[in-house]
Amino acid sequence: MPTVFNSIPEIRNALKTNREKLGPEGIIGFVPTMGALHRGHAALFEAAAAECDLVVVSIFVNPTQFAPHEDLDKYPRTLEADLELCEQFGADLVFHPSALEVYPPDFQSYVEVEGITNSLEGEHRPTHFRGVTTVVLKLFNMVPADRAYFGQKDYQQQLVIRRMVKDLNIPVEIVTVPTWRDPDGLALSSRNKYLSTDERTRALVLSQVLNSTSAQLQQGEQDIQKLITEGLVQITEAGLKPDYFSIADAETLEKLCEPCQKMVLLVAAQAGTTRLIDNMTVELSE
Repeated sequence: MPTVFNSIPEIRNALKTNREKLGPEGIIGFVPTMGALHRGHAALFEAAAAECDLVVVSIFVNPTQFAPHEDLDKYPRTLEADLELCEQFGADLVFHPSALEVYPPDFQSYVEVEGITNSLEGEHRPTHFRGVTTVVLKLFNMVPADRAYFGQKDYQQQLVIRRMVKDLNIPVEIVTVPTWRDPDGLALSSRNKYLSTDERTRALVLSQVLNSTSAQLQQGEQDIQKLITEGLVQITEAGLKPDYFSIADAETLEKLCEPCQKMVLLVAAQAGTTRLIDNMTVELSE
């Protein structure tokens, strides 16, 4: 099993010791997670292990990115299984702090990224990204690494973190790893555990809409609004309640009136009581 640290001084000392052992050319990789790990997380660990000399994983269910009505209390916590997966796929150290360790009673400071957080997840979960950027910056300070690995499934999140890192001159390289999917196309998510068999089958419409919309764009379809309307209808007819289906610029997330060279399709919908998100990038030839 990887060595587990629960306090900030412990993980900092461990990183300092390992940096001295690795020398100036050594590379430390960091994978922040909220636990309930699955094969998609394992892909992040594998990518980090392939490129780095030491891989650190954090497991912390961050309370500040959940609104009061969201699923913080029932978010799955599976530490023993998580540690087994960490060991299997290349994690060397695990940082598993308590909420009190990360947010002491007198905590009063937050990080906000403007602009790119206003739409999509930011519109439907107004306090979400402030919690994400705050905890990620704190984790970067607690676990000083050379590279940090995030999944493409949370596409807007990785763009927000990239912007924060650039704007605040944080000395870490952000690496985005492609979404891991089940053979039938469903994007892996810790929240998939909430889905009934019927809801999981209905949720397949999300990847189907992404694939069909991507194909139409590649074939030259120019009517963005038509594609969005068709996608929303398809999602609704499958029994899901869509929050959004958007075709946006892949770098800025600005909604498009007509196709551009590099786009991203983003979707969020409710399957029963479970909220799912997915996305797909589309690059047209010049």
